[in-house]
Amino acid sequence: MIDEFISSLKYNPEGLFNPWYHRDEEHDEITEAPEIRRNQLKTYLSERIGKAKYLFIAEALGYQGGHFTGIAMTSERILLGHQEPKYGVRPEHVFRNVAPRRTSCPTVIENGMSEPTATIMWGALIELGINPYEIVLWNAVPWHPYKPEKGLLSNRTPTTDELESGLKHLESFMNLFSDVKMVAVGRKCELSLSQLGVDHIPVRHPANGGAPKFRQQVKNLF
Repeated sequence: MIDEFISSLKYNPEGLFNPWYHRDEEHDEITEAPEIRRNQLKTYLSERIGKAKYLFIAEALGYQGGHFTGIAMTSERILLGHQEPKYGVRPEHVFRNVAPRRTSCPTVIENGMSEPTATIMWGALIELGINPYEIVLWNAVPWHPYKPEKGLLSNRTPTTDELESGLKHLESFMNLFSDVKMVAVGRKCELSLSQLGVDHIPVRHPANGGAPKFRQQVKNLF
């Protein structure tokens, strides 16, 4: 099922970067970067099948996160063990069965990309003593929306059409897991889950000053 799901991500609308099937010609270090990202996503998901209790759905992939790791709300700095120690996040919190690999060129940023949303999300889980293997992170739009005039190292809000295009993939993603609670991280995700008729728990997106409220809401969940 996981292989079929990842294969279904091959298609994506124009204007979005697909980290599992596209190579970032300017910023990827090696030609097999998409294959590495597919393998990391497969490992991340497979280690949570049958264990997950909550699915956290955010808006879309970002260039500092899943663009280079293949995993939603997860940065290279976390995978490579370069996250600041104060957050307590380690590579083995993400997956254990394969060795994490970076795909970005070290010349882009030496220790790998660091995403604020990823730092806050993983930091909150570890700080609250939540088993990270009971949580699965994903996005309403599985691909990376970027600003054409600024290039692939940029983010933008997904359009209504892009959110619509992500619905069938979101539904397929949810079907990988049973007996889980859905958590919508931000209003865009609330809209997508509502369109699918899925009961969900809304929480504040941690970006743009939302981190304190997000942490408190996650704490309340558990």
